[in-house]
Amino acid sequence: MDNAEQQFLNDLDTKFWKAADKLRANMDAANYKHVVLGLIFLKYVSDAFDARQKELKGLFEDKSNPDNIYALSRDDYGTEEAYQQAIAEELEVQDYYTEKNVFWVPKLARWETLKTNAALPVGTVLGKDDSGKNIIMTSVSKLIDIALDTIENSNPKLKNILNRIGHYQLGNDLLISLINVFSDTSFSEPKYNGVKLNLKSKDILGHVYEYFLGQFALAEGKQGGQYYTPKSIVTLIVEMLQPYNGRVYDPAMGSGGFFVSSDRFIEAHADEKHYNAAEQKRNISVYGQESNPTTWRLAAMNMVIRGIDFNFGKQNADTFLNDQHPDLRADFVMANPPFNMKEWWNAKLEDDVRWQYGTPPQGNANFAWMQHMIHHLAPKGSMALLLANGSMSSNTNSEGEIRRAIIEADLVECMVALPGQLFTNTQIPACIWLLTKDKSGGNGKAHRKGEVLFIDARQIGFMKDRVLRDFSSDDISKIADTFHAWQTDKDYEDEAGFCFAATLDDIKKNNFVLTPGRYVGAAEQEEDDESFVDKMSRLTTQLKEQLLEGVELEKQIKTNLEGLGYEL
Repeated sequence: MDNAEQQFLNDLDTKFWKAADKLRANMDAANYKHVVLGLIFLKYVSDAFDARQKELKGLFEDKSNPDNIYALSRDDYGTEEAYQQAIAEELEVQDYYTEKNVFWVPKLARWETLKTNAALPVGTVLGKDDSGKNIIMTSVSKLIDIALDTIENSNPKLKNILNRIGHYQLGNDLLISLINVFSDTSFSEPKYNGVKLNLKSKDILGHVYEYFLGQFALAEGKQGGQYYTPKSIVTLIVEMLQPYNGRVYDPAMGSGGFFVSSDRFIEAHADEKHYNAAEQKRNISVYGQESNPTTWRLAAMNMVIRGIDFNFGKQNADTFLNDQHPDLRADFVMANPPFNMKEWWNAKLEDDVRWQYGTPPQGNANFAWMQHMIHHLAPKGSMALLLANGSMSSNTNSEGEIRRAIIEADLVECMVALPGQLFTNTQIPACIWLLTKDKSGGNGKAHRKGEVLFIDARQIGFMKDRVLRDFSSDDISKIADTFHAWQTDKDYEDEAGFCFAATLDDIKKNNFVLTPGRYVGAAEQEEDDESFVDKMSRLTTQLKEQLLEGVELEKQIKTNLEGLGYEL
């Protein structure tokens, strides 16, 4: 993005957040996200629908292209009025939208209808429902719920997904002001300082949705972090795995960040791979699972906003006790499950088929998540898992034995140590495990059996504020490019303090501990040409100067205070 586009999005974030933040005076932060994200969802699906409708209208009226199968001839309808009526009826044919993966939005759920009806007096008859009963304007929150109802009824995949807001008893004026703020921005033709921007409505609303998820995670602290993984970390994992096609699975999906990033990855690399992004996306199947009902719904809404087809199971459910995809064998598995999860065990899990490398300890689910993912991995599949650093070295209970068994099975492909302060909800240092069931090479990859790449990225990144650290695009490229260079055996070299390609014998000598710092060594220090005597002389002189400056500053402060009537 150029500066104008980034500034446009920043201003939009601020504008929307200030408008939404007014709701906090009326409700808890954990609840008002449902109102805001519900409206963003309605705005997006309506905008996408309107864009497709505008495109269709042009196709219906265009007879100049002989290959245009949509064109309607005026001669077939007699009068202009009959012709326009025919076009209006065709524009309401649902198949025209679903064939382009655009969600069907009934009239009562369209944004302009919602905005218009919200301004009508209470008691106004708005139309009839499917049973023929009058729909009466009672409150704006009820109008929003009606819109959500009609979308769910017309799109079975969203059944029981969208959160209703009527029970929050929010005032009409407050909701109307929020609707007006969302309306007062052109998502289809955005401009900044009069200059048209190269941003699509999907990109803008997707960005706003993710921004709000991040803000809610910050506002809610640890609990909010359940559904938000830092965008840069998600991007890093996707860039390393490169999920171009196949089945993609996240057993602890949160709000679906890995799927969104996979979608972006395909779009970003379309030109260099010489494929059509829209067609390539049809080669991706998305599967996910989430236990938290709120987060499960947010993930589904996030997929709809992005136009990603998905299968998140029949319901929100515990991944260990109620696997929603028992027969799935995925080509790519990515997850950021809760670190060091304690309350996870159930007697039903004893002798579970997933514990191929040993039964995980009942007080920590780290290796339960890992083995669940390995179980769901296709014979040539690859996976990436974010875990607490302890997973790389702990020998508590059975963890050491499980880690050893996984290493000896030659499943571990790469280990990445991450810097601290990356997450809004925990300060626990984290790492990325990258595993694969096939290191034999092929498809551009080198034979890497019996080898593991270690990357120490603890010194990489920047402080985005006083609390949180982040990765830049260059940081992400440095790590991902190093991994791919090693995978393909093209221009890879060990770099002291950053990366090292180890053998299984090297790892065995380190008692099967996978901490990258043990393998990459220390970074080379720049040679210092200054002699010890010269350096001591320079530093002593510098210290004397600073001490003299301190004395003068102390005198000045004393003089200023005495001038104000203070005696020292």
